[in-house]
Amino acid sequence: MKKTNDVVIYKTQDNQIEVDVFLNNDTVWLNRKQISALFERDIKTIGKHINNVFSDGELDFNSVVAKFATTAQDGKTYQVDYYNLDVIISVGYRVKSLRGVQFRQWATNRLRDYLVNGFLINQKLVENKKIHFLNTLENLKILVSSNDYIESKEIISLIESFSNTWFSLDSYDRNDFPTNGTIEEIKVSGEDLLNDLNQLKIDLIRKGEATELFAQEKSSGNLLGIFGNVFQSVFGQDAYESIEAKAAHLLYFIIKNHPFNDGNKRSAAFSFIWLLHKSKVNFSSKISPETLTTLTILIAESKPDDKDKMIGIILLLLNSNTN
Repeated sequence: MKKTNDVVIYKTQDNQIEVDVFLNNDTVWLNRKQISALFERDIKTIGKHINNVFSDGELDFNSVVAKFATTAQDGKTYQVDYYNLDVIISVGYRVKSLRGVQFRQWATNRLRDYLVNGFLINQKLVENKKIHFLNTLENLKILVSSNDYIESKEIISLIESFSNTWFSLDSYDRNDFPTNGTIEEIKVSGEDLLNDLNQLKIDLIRKGEATELFAQEKSSGNLLGIFGNVFQSVFGQDAYESIEAKAAHLLYFIIKNHPFNDGNKRSAAFSFIWLLHKSKVNFSSKISPETLTTLTILIAESKPDDKDKMIGIILLLLNSNTN
């Protein structure tokens, strides 16, 4: 392999040492001489630390070492061992020197830059390329190995675990809600929903969790009216095109319109998952029972002016990608 022409410069705090860091295969490479200059330790000491990295089983030699064609001072080209960022970081946390401290602080600051500034600067790219974002996080993990300064492993783990949340919250702030969804013709009716709600009522009464007032319409036809509004068409086109949008509005309208004498929130939650289930929309990995409870209460407590945002939150959840 040959070095690429892509180079970044690492400069110590006193501006006395500059090290060419060559980029290849999405990582950086230094030889022993450069690592020695970087940490202000002799080559023999650096070699000892490198050998310990491998003897301790911390890294696999074949994965982190490569030979690059290097031109020496005599003008001849030699194949020289170069070590990637994994090795450099590992050595950096073993070296006891001012240079080592400076490097660790530099690496920590670079990590913060990537996590904060880099994400904000490239926010549009991140929004459109979530996979790219998560891959970047994978690459950043090597910067926090054995870090004594910040517990960044936990930070990165949280960022990954809640990756969908960051995108959803940003979309919420910008009122940028999904307009796509599952567009299919489904054969369900308000009468079907009423019948299944009655089965839920019977089960809840048997468990002592409801009375006869549960899902009892205040006026006959209330639920059918809501159902009809959800499935209405305007100029031959559905008012709410996707199944997800229909389910979201069904949940919202039942909660807010109070069609029943009791159990409006529970009936609304049931109707929501009922419609998704009947439409064969896979929602179980996106809408947990706890999430559905939270959504139901959030809608119940929301102001009428926030209707679009409430619907938008539901659509963000239903359209999110899960790992």
